[in-house]
Amino acid sequence: MIFKTLSFSTASAPLAFWTHNLDPVVFHVWGPLAVRWYGISYLLGFLGAYLLLTRMSKRGEFVLPPKEVSTFILHIALYGVFLGGRLGYVLLYAWNTFIRDPLFALRVWEGGMASHGGMVGVILVMLWIARKQKISFWNLTDGLALAAPIGLFCGRIANFINGELWGRPTTIAWAVVFPQARDLTPTPRHPSQIYEALGEGLFLFILLQLIRRTTRGKREGVTSAAFLILYAIARIAGECFREPDSTVYFGGVTKGQLYSFFMIIGGIIILARKKLWKNHPPKKP
Repeated sequence: MIFKTLSFSTASAPLAFWTHNLDPVVFHVWGPLAVRWYGISYLLGFLGAYLLLTRMSKRGEFVLPPKEVSTFILHIALYGVFLGGRLGYVLLYAWNTFIRDPLFALRVWEGGMASHGGMVGVILVMLWIARKQKISFWNLTDGLALAAPIGLFCGRIANFINGELWGRPTTIAWAVVFPQARDLTPTPRHPSQIYEALGEGLFLFILLQLIRRTTRGKREGVTSAAFLILYAIARIAGECFREPDSTVYFGGVTKGQLYSFFMIIGGIIILARKKLWKNHPPKKP
């Protein structure tokens, strides 16, 4: 693979920026059929969730037995992440396109998934499973909250490889030129996908693991509330470096930031309703 650079002159010295030229396709199978990095990122995310939840189940920390974890992940993937993520994207980010062309919702190969929509879909799936099997809903959400950052990390890395969801213009040393942005002149931008991979993925995973190890963090619902609040904070921060959608509110708030504010409110409501700030001994699943 040949890496390209683009030079820009500043008042002090010229800067060379890397031009994104990564291929989103790993290899072609036949005709239009191909293995893509985006698909591999989803596979790695679900595999990581399966391994983590299976380990928790064997240690008695997850309400489902190990043999049922794979079915749980399959339901989460199909009905929560994929269906919820696609519907969320259509309703929250591409409503006008959907009105003009309703079949757009079915053309998933053209891209378009919303993390907020996927989270709502996952919550609904877990609520259905909890009621059907008469098990703890909060134990399910806590377990998946610990595993979700793995998928978020992999997904953001795939966004970078695809050259999508690029950042705002900048001249920092590690800026990247994204030809996919189709700027009139080549413009170096923040690699915001990498920022979000670190914030929503790696750092969030570490923080939740640390919270889970505390006495209070073992109480049902604490990890779920912490995930909503910490993810929202990471997303709001990441959006400051990401090229905003066509719609902004109040002079600069992006859609992603606005939806994330509601996640913070949701996390606070969980803490308040369950009185999770009080130090009580945790219940066993």
